Amino acid sequence: MPGKGYDWLNYGGITRDVDLIETSGTFIEDYSIQLKKGSLNTVKGWIRLNGTTLSQKVKIRVPELNKVFTTKADENGFAKIEFSSDFALWSPESPKLYEVIIESETDTVIDQIGFRSIEVQGNEILLNKQPIFLKAVNIHEENPYKGARAYSVEDARLLLGAAKELGCNLVRLAHYPHSESMVREAEKMGLMVWSELPVYQHIQFSDNLLPQKMEHMLNEMISRDKNRSGVVVWALSNETYSGTPGRNDALIALTQKCRAADSTRLVVHVTNTQLYQNNTFEVKDSLYLHSDIVSINEYIGWYLPWQGKPSETQWNVAFPDKPIFISEFGGEALYGSNDGPGDKAAYWTEGYQEKIYADQVEMFSTVPNLVGVCPWLLFDYRSPGRMNAVYQQGYNRKGLLSEKGDKKKAWYVIKEYFMGK
Repeated sequence: MPGKGYDWLNYGGITRDVDLIETSGTFIEDYSIQLKKGSLNTVKGWIRLNGTTLSQKVKIRVPELNKVFTTKADENGFAKIEFSSDFALWSPESPKLYEVIIESETDTVIDQIGFRSIEVQGNEILLNKQPIFLKAVNIHEENPYKGARAYSVEDARLLLGAAKELGCNLVRLAHYPHSESMVREAEKMGLMVWSELPVYQHIQFSDNLLPQKMEHMLNEMISRDKNRSGVVVWALSNETYSGTPGRNDALIALTQKCRAADSTRLVVHVTNTQLYQNNTFEVKDSLYLHSDIVSINEYIGWYLPWQGKPSETQWNVAFPDKPIFISEFGGEALYGSNDGPGDKAAYWTEGYQEKIYADQVEMFSTVPNLVGVCPWLLFDYRSPGRMNAVYQQGYNRKGLLSEKGDKKKAWYVIKEYFMGK
């Protein structure tokens, strides 16, 4: 999506695997096999064939459950699916995946699929009908040790392993859909996934080509990962501005298309349009009416100073019945920078970053309906706009870990907080 700027490095060239797939004359083109909304035991989905002989018998087998479902595709190659079974549900504590075999008369596809439900009920997020607190971290698709785009299974395990060590149960894959390796490995490791479209600051929503581009990206994101039980959030925008012409109409329409394509996951918009004055947050962006949770990016203590004690922060939220998620917070520090005053941002010390995190943790206890937090971010990462010659040198230094994997002091603050949740 064309924008005037972005705070990360967009690597050029082919940055993911390219596969050449040979098929038979009629093949299984796509399928959707997930629990229907609100259910813990009933799958509702479909299979679509492509080719020359579309009206065929199709079958789904789950050998571990001794489950076989048989139906027939119509003249357009489309077959509806609905069956029930006693599933062991996927969760971070038990990331159960079943071998699922999809068969037609001319083709067979084997997948590893988990089953779970995710929903908002009142001011809580429920996973498998039980309240859950989202212990999350933001991740860019970059292997910090190589200074290169992360794409492989090994790259994914490196990043996700650090998130697990931190105590996370969810990873926000910012600010674009990450590689399939990241999504599948997260699912295997018991990490819920927040997948996001690259609709961010300074997008020109008045451009008449924009809705088509956003819908195309939305369809690609859902199409690839709709069968991944680990994916629990479709995030459709990040830090867009309420005064931008056409913004609300474009994003409301995109939200409706997303819910029509997949009603089983949370749909989220992230904003940073809240006001902070007199130690009070004013949260009233109307886009939250179309978001399952109120997702807020705030950097109090870094871009804005505290205006009172963190423990005495007040909240005036125009959506009192919705859950609140702090999707970004933090500040920059260069690993090993500990010589300057710990109470001044200008010295980029680990101590100052640590204090930001300690204050944020204190403030979290004041947030109404808080369902999770997500620091920005896991590793220091490359960003051409971050050119402080002493402390940044082309890196955004908000990581809890340096680009060499060194743990900053703030790492231990958030790890302790997650251990207590």
